[in-house]
Amino acid sequence: MTGIPNLSPLVDHGRRSLKVVDVTAAFLLLMLLSPLMLGIALLIGLTGGGSPLYGHRRYGKDGRTFLCYKFQSMAPDADARLARLLASDPAARAEWHRDQKLRHDPRVTAIGRILRKTSLDELPQLFNILRGEMSLVGPRPIVAAEVARYGRRFVDYCSVRPGITGIWQISGRNDTGYRRRVAMDSLMARRMSPQLYARVLIGTARSVLSGRGAY
Repeated sequence: MTGIPNLSPLVDHGRRSLKVVDVTAAFLLLMLLSPLMLGIALLIGLTGGGSPLYGHRRYGKDGRTFLCYKFQSMAPDADARLARLLASDPAARAEWHRDQKLRHDPRVTAIGRILRKTSLDELPQLFNILRGEMSLVGPRPIVAAEVARYGRRFVDYCSVRPGITGIWQISGRNDTGYRRRVAMDSLMARRMSPQLYARVLIGTARSVLSGRGAY
């Protein structure tokens, strides 16, 4: 159809600009926060939490997988703890099936609860941004078991780089139901812009400071 401008070059330019912002911000944040990150790593090691860092394989842009880094917030026998709980507690099993999260997660250590409450466990993902695997803002990186639950929206998910934060993180965080999170991730991927990017970052700062929906 004639008369309708092609906005694709503008969209592509905007997303390239955001990538520059991502890398610059990640580098500056790592420089600024390196003493805090070193302190967290030492604290995890001293309290018997095992290796301070761990990488979990997640899906990224174009369906490629990568190791998503986090500070260790779980006990060394986390898988066994989860299996025992799900086998013995129908309510927890239903919550896990519904949200892929548990409000009272037996795997999380005392230090881990603090890290999750403050979102400090996500700081190592700044390295993922420098590697070009993630963005500050985007859908949260998902594991293979979640792909089927995204269904047709997985195409939207794969169209952008996953982010440290996104729309559902400023709309209730972990209190947001799984289906709503998927819908929000899909919408954000399709409508990503510098304006939305800035709005999510500002909203994330407010959510982290309030602690609402974090566990």
